[in-house]
Amino acid sequence: MFAWHTGTQLEFSFCMDGLITHRRDDSGEQSRSVQKLLQNMPVPLTALTRGVSAMAIAVVMSACQLLSLNPGFNPDPVLEQRMLDTDRSVPDIDLLAVDEAMLNYMAQHIATDLSGWDLVARLQELLFSPAYLNVQYDDSANLTAAEAFAQRRANCLSLVNLYIAMARHQGLQAQYQTAQVRPQWDRRGELLVLSEHINALGSLGGSSRYIVDFTPDVQLQQQTAAVITDQQALALYFNNVAVDHLVNQRLDEALAWFRYALATDPDLAIAWNNMGSAWNTAGDDELAEYSYMKAAWLDKNYPTAVNNLARFYSLRGNTAEAERYRRAVQRYNNRNPYYHYVLGNIAYSEQAYEQAQKHYQRAIKRNRLEPDFYLALGLTYRALGQEEQFEEARDLAVALRELGDQTYRSGQSRVRRVENRSILRASSAGFSVRFIE
Repeated sequence: MFAWHTGTQLEFSFCMDGLITHRRDDSGEQSRSVQKLLQNMPVPLTALTRGVSAMAIAVVMSACQLLSLNPGFNPDPVLEQRMLDTDRSVPDIDLLAVDEAMLNYMAQHIATDLSGWDLVARLQELLFSPAYLNVQYDDSANLTAAEAFAQRRANCLSLVNLYIAMARHQGLQAQYQTAQVRPQWDRRGELLVLSEHINALGSLGGSSRYIVDFTPDVQLQQQTAAVITDQQALALYFNNVAVDHLVNQRLDEALAWFRYALATDPDLAIAWNNMGSAWNTAGDDELAEYSYMKAAWLDKNYPTAVNNLARFYSLRGNTAEAERYRRAVQRYNNRNPYYHYVLGNIAYSEQAYEQAQKHYQRAIKRNRLEPDFYLALGLTYRALGQEEQFEEARDLAVALRELGDQTYRSGQSRVRRVENRSILRASSAGFSVRFIE
């Protein structure tokens, strides 16, 4: 059975790997071949050029059927006060504090006359070049800016802390930005961890902006991006620390840090969901159920909390409620191409190639613009001995990567420059990007 139904789901706010998207020139023979392939696709080319981002967003935002699942829920301030222990003080943690070591480093390596894009480029060089800080990705590194600087490692949130702290100190405008990206899960014991994403957004004046990111996914981030406050980012940090405690079976510490997260941002749905998992582990059914319900109430498009409610009721023998929530999750899953994609991956790993082919085709039916679906389908065709179909699917994957400006992926540049005026033009598949070499 697919993992969404087998374990309690938690959510982090950092990314899982270190990919970056590079722009590919449209000129030349290869581009003409790409256009020919696209003309033969089972969706009009005009729809592709206007729809790459929009259809990807529809995948992520397709859970509207969850709206009516808990119409009778009303927040209980008295219960929440007991749950959150509001008299407890929140740790005084400054994610963006610049310590003496950082000050000295910037004074030594950043010329005082640098500004604008040149300064952005210099900060990237300092952060990622092997000759300087060479910050490495570590998904367990829930760190402040000063800690990330000292340890030379970071997850996405920690990297953003470090970048924003340095950028603001140098006079650049920079802020936190969350974004929805393709779902990624990681099983940790009985818990299933779903990672969300955060990066840094800055303005250079006029229509010119820049984004600093370990793993940019251009279309999804630009369309679903939302700027958050420093306070909200602190709540995400507390949530991440709490999840780390929970997956390592430090229940008391996990509950304490979830309380810090919700004291900092009472409307943080992922922290309510994760606290529900902590109370569930502690055996407190009342508080677990309330936490899951509060998460679903705060975010009506939140299948993670609904899935956890389905599992919660199922384990307690409340089959009617479990089935009601499970049906809602299944409706969401059936509409979600990545659900079918993962099922295809499972079937492929078990060498059930015909079953994998069916799942990949279902994924493509729900999102015809995801290159990975075509590549996976092509590999399945090859395993079945259908070489011609393999080549066709592979070429479509390449074509879609080009159309979406996603042809090359490497870890050399984590900064991209975005011109506002080029976003969502009818003739454009995305927006203009210029990379630092």
